[in-house]
Amino acid sequence: MSTLNIKNRYTDLIHQTFFFPRHGFEVKEGELHFHGVSLMNLIEKFGTPLKFSYLPKIGSQIKTARELFALAFKKYNYEGYYNYCYCTKSSHFSFVLNEVLKNGVDLETSSAFDLEIIKKLTAKGKFNKNQFIICNGYKTPQYAKNIAELINTGYKNLVCVLDNPEELDLIDEYTTKQTQLGIRIATEEEPNFLVYTSRLGMSYKRIEDLYENKIKLSKNFKLKMLHFFVNSGIKDTTYFWSELTRLVNVYCDVKAFCDDLDTLDIGGGMPIYTSLGVEYDYAYMIDQIVYYIKAICENRGVPVPNLITEFGSFTVGESGGALYTIIGQKEQNDKELWYMINSSFITTLPDTWGIGQKFIMLAINNWENEFQRINLGGLTCDSQDFYNSDTNTNQVFMPKLKDGQTLHMGFFHTGAYQESLGGYGGIQHCLIPAPKHIIINRNEDGALSYEIFAEEQNADSMLDILGY
Repeated sequence: MSTLNIKNRYTDLIHQTFFFPRHGFEVKEGELHFHGVSLMNLIEKFGTPLKFSYLPKIGSQIKTARELFALAFKKYNYEGYYNYCYCTKSSHFSFVLNEVLKNGVDLETSSAFDLEIIKKLTAKGKFNKNQFIICNGYKTPQYAKNIAELINTGYKNLVCVLDNPEELDLIDEYTTKQTQLGIRIATEEEPNFLVYTSRLGMSYKRIEDLYENKIKLSKNFKLKMLHFFVNSGIKDTTYFWSELTRLVNVYCDVKAFCDDLDTLDIGGGMPIYTSLGVEYDYAYMIDQIVYYIKAICENRGVPVPNLITEFGSFTVGESGGALYTIIGQKEQNDKELWYMINSSFITTLPDTWGIGQKFIMLAINNWENEFQRINLGGLTCDSQDFYNSDTNTNQVFMPKLKDGQTLHMGFFHTGAYQESLGGYGGIQHCLIPAPKHIIINRNEDGALSYEIFAEEQNADSMLDILGY
């Protein structure tokens, strides 16, 4: 093989373009492995299209965040406690919640049915009534009723976070026991956003009015927590640090007239790796969050708050992947070559077309072949069912196919939101079936185990939903 051909191999492209190998990705004998799992063996065993969830990654993410907050607390002699909550809307699957709760994590909810899940988990002994439950989201009457039911039946550390002042009357209508309240502070959006202020939460002036005129006068309520979420997520940007500073100062302002207040929930948004071409310094970001909060509170003469995070995508996102097979090629003109996958992006990875989300995308086999620029097309008849732009290169490259070869490829770190956005087990565009879903775990000896969580969707189940 000539030197030119060697430099044109897919393996050379990936090693020269990205930080590779890393994050559990490595190549052995021309085939991709993910955290020690041979993806070709997985495909040979279960076929494609295939979704998988690698559960050990969930625990390692939780451990990482806890260790980094502990280091920052020790460095700055931070006297509050840190509590890791999992944002259930990122993935409601039982195998995710079971894994999360094995790590002693508490929960953040968004809707009435979330609390039904918590009741199920409690009945199975996987959640106890002393654990924290942070109830976010807009409170419908049913959501308020379910919150009150948990409080009235002994869930001692449930915090109902008010998104607007009217929710207080709704909660008051159903509760019979003292209720811990949080209030969500409305954040200011980035300058290039369509609105100036987030539709979620309330302004500082409304917080003071609500406390003085209602919460303070009621024996049933205590304001224990303020909550905010910077919609851009946690980023090392001027916008994030300035918004964090502003919101911590709001905490100090409220603490001046509310002595019960002792906790600050800084939300979620810790970034995950959706590209191999970036680097996140988690230690630095967490260190600086703790530093800013400690410094502002000391400057204001206010005791530091206990800290809560609600990491959802960070917890579960990097545990997931979707594997496909290239089932055909289409050359539409001199410059556009299409590889057709045996599924659909619209149905299996809705974030890719809904908000233009990018994920780590890699070939599974044929890494020694030359590479070429291609577009990826899905099976539906929708013109938007394609993927043709990687985060770093703005192009998609895959190995060239030689006669008789089969190419498999995968998207990785897809474990958050895709199933809930796509409508798991329901009716998908063009009746493309939901793929088989495999849970991958390791036993105490490190040996891999596989469990089929769901078979590929069949025609009968779809026709039943459609009323045939």
